[in-house]
Amino acid sequence: MAHGKKLVIVESPTKMKSIQGYLGDGYEVLSSVGHIRDLADRKAIPAELKKTSVGRYSIDIENDFSPYYVESERGKKTVAELKRALKTSDELLLATDEDREGEAIAWHLLEALKPKVPVKRMVFHEITKDAIRAAVDKTRELDLNLVDAQETRRILDRLYGWDVSPVLWLKVQQGLSAGRVQSAATRMVVDRERERIAFVSASYWDVTATAAKETDAFGIQLVRLGGAPIARGSDFTDAGALKKAVVVLDEAAARALAEEVSAAGEASVTKVESKPGTRRPYAPFTTSTMQQEAGRKLSMSAKHAMSVAQRLYEKGYITYMRTDSTALSTQAVQAAREQAVELYGPKAVPLNPRVYKSKSKNAQEAHEAIRPSGEHFRTPSSVSGSLDRDELRLYDLIWKRTVASQMSDATYETTTVTLEIPLAEKTAEFTASGTVYTFKGFLEAYEEGRDEKRSDSDKHDDQALPQMAVGDVLAVREVEPKGHATNPKPRYTEASLVKALEEKGIGRPSTFASIIDTIIARGYVTKRGQALVPSWVAFSVVRLLEQHFTELIDYDFTAALEDDLDAIARGERKRVDWLKDFYFGSDDHTGLRTIVDNLGDIDARELNSTRVTDNAVLRIGRYGPYLEVTDPEHPDADPRRVNIPEELAPDELTAAKAQELIDAPVAGDRVLGENPDNGKIIVVKDGRYGPYVQENDPPTDEEVDAATGEIAEAAATPAKKGAKKAAAPKPRTASLFKTMSVDTIDLESALKLLSLPRVVGADPESGEEITAQNGRYGPYLKKGTDSRTLDSEQQLFDITLDEALERYKQPKYGARRASSALKEFEADPVSGKPIKLRDGRFGPYVTDGETNATVPRGEDAMAVDFARAVQLLADKRAKGPAPKRKPAAKKTTTRKPAAKKK
Repeated sequence: MAHGKKLVIVESPTKMKSIQGYLGDGYEVLSSVGHIRDLADRKAIPAELKKTSVGRYSIDIENDFSPYYVESERGKKTVAELKRALKTSDELLLATDEDREGEAIAWHLLEALKPKVPVKRMVFHEITKDAIRAAVDKTRELDLNLVDAQETRRILDRLYGWDVSPVLWLKVQQGLSAGRVQSAATRMVVDRERERIAFVSASYWDVTATAAKETDAFGIQLVRLGGAPIARGSDFTDAGALKKAVVVLDEAAARALAEEVSAAGEASVTKVESKPGTRRPYAPFTTSTMQQEAGRKLSMSAKHAMSVAQRLYEKGYITYMRTDSTALSTQAVQAAREQAVELYGPKAVPLNPRVYKSKSKNAQEAHEAIRPSGEHFRTPSSVSGSLDRDELRLYDLIWKRTVASQMSDATYETTTVTLEIPLAEKTAEFTASGTVYTFKGFLEAYEEGRDEKRSDSDKHDDQALPQMAVGDVLAVREVEPKGHATNPKPRYTEASLVKALEEKGIGRPSTFASIIDTIIARGYVTKRGQALVPSWVAFSVVRLLEQHFTELIDYDFTAALEDDLDAIARGERKRVDWLKDFYFGSDDHTGLRTIVDNLGDIDARELNSTRVTDNAVLRIGRYGPYLEVTDPEHPDADPRRVNIPEELAPDELTAAKAQELIDAPVAGDRVLGENPDNGKIIVVKDGRYGPYVQENDPPTDEEVDAATGEIAEAAATPAKKGAKKAAAPKPRTASLFKTMSVDTIDLESALKLLSLPRVVGADPESGEEITAQNGRYGPYLKKGTDSRTLDSEQQLFDITLDEALERYKQPKYGARRASSALKEFEADPVSGKPIKLRDGRFGPYVTDGETNATVPRGEDAMAVDFARAVQLLADKRAKGPAPKRKPAAKKTTTRKPAAKKK
């Protein structure tokens, strides 16, 4: 029987404690730990459905695209716990996030729990006492339109990925994947690299100098010569051609001009112009702009920024971090204005509050902008003791942006002065500009970062100019000719890619972080500093999609899909009708199924080839890209393969660079010397799997026939008919340590490597031999079937028997591991077991003894606190266990019958 309690279900365990404290004893707050159900894996499909579309996609395409959901193992446990709690409750409040994903989680909970008590949808945008109490008093019904939109997206992505990805496996490389949004994002990065490859740089020169009026000096730049403008980088096309008529100075002309100007020694002021200007503050953060600024100012990846923002939200410091809206509530506007006045004075805010309108068409998903929570904002200094380093940095950014958004405009005045210097044949005109802020306004609190632009080299820093009037004569000194070259468009960074995705309407702000993380994880893109560099595999994938799935990778089509999903979320389109159009086609476009069924022949070799020079073609092989080089003099000979360095970006593989790689001496196969124990020759090689040393038989002495002077061939022993040829013994090899290189390794080090595994000694108790070995995952000790990891490769040679025995006294996992914990926390709210932060073989991770969760790359492991550790474990559980690798099936050879003689 119900006992009057109300059950509140949230997604995250981190929210549980705070919300429970705000609601009190009349409520029980539990967590679903993310999704409890998802589309089934193929192994979970019943046998009778295996041969249907359900067996292939977990979607019943023939019956209105009905998804086949199953509960994960963790989901089953969660549902059982929630059902137990529901038995003693008289009301159920579904308090998942108010977006498509959160609405879908709430719907799945409703489907799984089948409650017999009243159900209400509780939504909030910040976790504060007032917001939570208000959310309880103002509940609503479940929004099935949002659920339909999320389910449609999930089905769409499954159909797209599972129909297109197999084509990539067959024609490009195993293990690749295609996705509705990830493929378009990959194409954007590849397209930018294509532009860089096609770019032709143009060179131009100008002249700079220093002008001085008494003691005040400032920089000036040549802008016109004989009334004609001097060329700037923006005057050239990407092909290196001029866009308009300008004077292009070469080095000789620029140096001659500089000498004339220097000889003149002075310039006359011919024009002084002053123009006032105004700068308005930036709107408060949306998800997209927060990710961009976190990337520019804090060097955070989009994924890391969202992870930190999630923690700030769940701890109650900021409002919901997945939003397209720039709007602020009345209380937030008041809080920002109050804080601006308090910090910067009464002139810091305009007379009327600023109102920012959202560009989002989805009124249901357009919450408030991201801002500090509460009716009164906490300053960064007041919360510094409660937040870790990254949380504080991001909170500071959000706080400044929010306060600045309600502050006054900044006003400034820009002065431009023109100076003329008469020369022998023409008059040279120089200019200088300076900007002075007459009122800094919002800039007192915040100034937005900016992405790199290729015209930056033509811009000069603002400078202070002295008071000048037309007719003034100024001294000119430090005249210098300067050479420039035009630059290609800069590569995308995570921040600029997020901005470009948003501008094109590809994906949604809440998905940008996962999009970028996916294309990096798939190997389509790597990071060089902050820049995103596409791999050659990405070029092949994009080429295949452009040629055979043209519509699916079109930017406008991809953006239109997002608009359609938004329309479903608003209730303007029906899920089933839309999916039928997408999959089977309509009058407007060819359906996915039709495209896949009519692919025709795809030339995989051509697809994975890029001609670099007349005799060199880049190809994608199983182990990566390489150059296939043909000999023009012997075109029928087998082509030579030349490896391409991993660090070489596609736009850097020019014809000249390719020839340099072709002409370079082959690394490896360097003779180190002779093994004194057996007389064999030791060589170092650079192999496909890394550098290694090898022991080879010495060359045999050749016998010379005294009568003829010819080398006598060894008499061959006739082999018995049908006898198998004896396999040649494999030479001994050993991989180089990570600290060694092909160029510097010597004979002594090579002999040490070949001596491995080294016998350390015998266990006095069991008599078993203990060896030190170098394995796939690093150095380790082995005693029978028992092993222990070594701390470094050098220990393979240095560890003594006593030290080895001491290691074996310690438990393999447990006491020894526990003692190496970097941090220890209280018990996890789900498992009830203490959480520890450890440094593992593959990096730092948190564990409760049941679940291990890696600390994301780029995140400071020592900054992980209890709340973050709980979140990492929850996210890991939500993904479910990694699929076990099936043992390779044994091949059976079937003997073919002998062909009949004709």
